[in-house]
Amino acid sequence: MQEFQHISIQDTKERLEKGEIKVVDIRDDQSYETGRIPGAFHLTNGSLVNFMQENDFEVPVVVCCYHGISSQQAAQYLIHQGFDEVYSMDGGFEAWRNNYPFEQGGE
Repeated sequence: MQEFQHISIQDTKERLEKGEIKVVDIRDDQSYETGRIPGAFHLTNGSLVNFMQENDFEVPVVVCCYHGISSQQAAQYLIHQGFDEVYSMDGGFEAWRNNYPFEQGGE
């Protein structure tokens, strides 16, 4: 069985800038509104079906959570749903926030 992989915030940033990946943020609504990786999709139980219908399963997906722990389970779940290449971002949004610009406010 295929497994998710780990990715650093540096590699995430580089691949995002090149348009090679899709970032999904699994944190709660308030945390997502307060700050997120630019262009990140807010993946929740309520938005999962839409995400799966609107995204190519062959485009690599990077899952972001608070500190890089919860994203591992979510990344494995996306693998089970048929996504070809899924990553859990090490350090989560807190590591991103400490190193790179982020978006705030409404989607």
